[in-house]
Amino acid sequence: MQRRHFLNLLVGSAIASHVGWPAISHAQTTSAKQTTTGPMTWRNWSGSQSANPSHRLAPRSQNELLDILSDRAHQEAKIRPVGSGHSFSPLVPTNDVLVSLARLTGILDHDDHLCRARIATGTLLGQLGQPLEAINQALFNMPDIDQQSLGGMLATATHGTGAELMSLSGYIEGLTLVTAQGDVLECNRNQNPEIFQAARVGLGSLGFVTDVTLQNRRPYRLKKTTEWLPLEDILENADTRASEHRNYEFFYIPFSGMGFTSTHDITDEPESETEAIDQNDGARDLQQARDYLSWSPRLRRLILGGYMRTLSTEVKVASSWQNYTSARNVRFNEMEYHLPRENWQAALREVIGVIEGQFPEVFFPIEVRFVKADDAWLSPFYQRDSVSIAVHRFFEEDHTPLFEAVEPIFRRYGGRPHWGKLNTLTGTDFQTLYPQWQAFSEVREALDPNGRFLNPYLARLFTKKTITG
Repeated sequence: MQRRHFLNLLVGSAIASHVGWPAISHAQTTSAKQTTTGPMTWRNWSGSQSANPSHRLAPRSQNELLDILSDRAHQEAKIRPVGSGHSFSPLVPTNDVLVSLARLTGILDHDDHLCRARIATGTLLGQLGQPLEAINQALFNMPDIDQQSLGGMLATATHGTGAELMSLSGYIEGLTLVTAQGDVLECNRNQNPEIFQAARVGLGSLGFVTDVTLQNRRPYRLKKTTEWLPLEDILENADTRASEHRNYEFFYIPFSGMGFTSTHDITDEPESETEAIDQNDGARDLQQARDYLSWSPRLRRLILGGYMRTLSTEVKVASSWQNYTSARNVRFNEMEYHLPRENWQAALREVIGVIEGQFPEVFFPIEVRFVKADDAWLSPFYQRDSVSIAVHRFFEEDHTPLFEAVEPIFRRYGGRPHWGKLNTLTGTDFQTLYPQWQAFSEVREALDPNGRFLNPYLARLFTKKTITG
């Protein structure tokens, strides 16, 4: 509370010294889509995607899922899987049948010797850490939002950060796929290997992945350290620090010249925690500073930069799953691209230049993470160590102009977009970016020749014209 009071005091003092300047409200910039609302309406977390499906179903077992697929009433309908709605891209919307696996949850089986667990894909990330710890296992790495479903994360190659750590899809050792014809296929590197490689990041376009077997490790404790630094100091040392720490990421605060780094390292130290800024409160503070100071980028930089230099280092020692994930209550829309390691700094500098030169209304931090290469066909990290750069807009505000301005930068530096984040790429674009795009498309066509799992967005990506060039 003292930290927040100090920032409010600084902003108030700046306003008092420039009495003629009113506060600026940016809520009017919203461009929320007007959609018909009905009893079956579905919306994603940010509200940027919506649909009015004819049916919304949640089977309680794999057999009930098979009944849905064989039901004559749905034979001509498009069917889309849905997770917890934390994706921003139009992977889910359909006017036909929407099926949630939210009732298929929990650890189904485990192998203590190999340290593997078979887990139902309706399980939320926030429900996974403690049950795994109870069987003496832990995920190698985790994303940072605790309400994502396991199936949704794997379908889109959702990731955490760590130069030597893959996205969660990279740790899949086996999976169960239910196809459009109602076949139940067990897939791994030896059994149905091509389907396995495709379904590890399948976009929900191959069928329903009802459970996965993940390669895990023994539980571990992490020491999380958050430090506020000038941007140039962060950039000068980022690649080195990413190599030195198990997990490393940083956030740049637009119009401040400052950012903060977050590192995780395995430790035997006892659990402890210093005073920390709540991420949700912090976002609201940055929004308030934007509303009152966006008329003067120079003053905004002076106030925010000065405030952030007063913030002390934060340290938290806890079990890995307690340190990785958190609740996100301030909603936003997001664009994230994964760039080759050699290109990320040049791309980031250009993105910052565009934001601070053209978009004074932006207040959400820019997020930068490091991810190791894997071999899943549609993984954005396929055969390429990458650095992910994400930009955000508050959910009530129009994200389109900002994303249209920064996306060409990401593309020019060889970026591949996160499957769950907003982008404008076509099937032809993806075919260029993914060496195994045609192989994936052929597997998809063989499994679902009638396109039951293709909504309008996916149908545009996976056309015969795109596949054959």
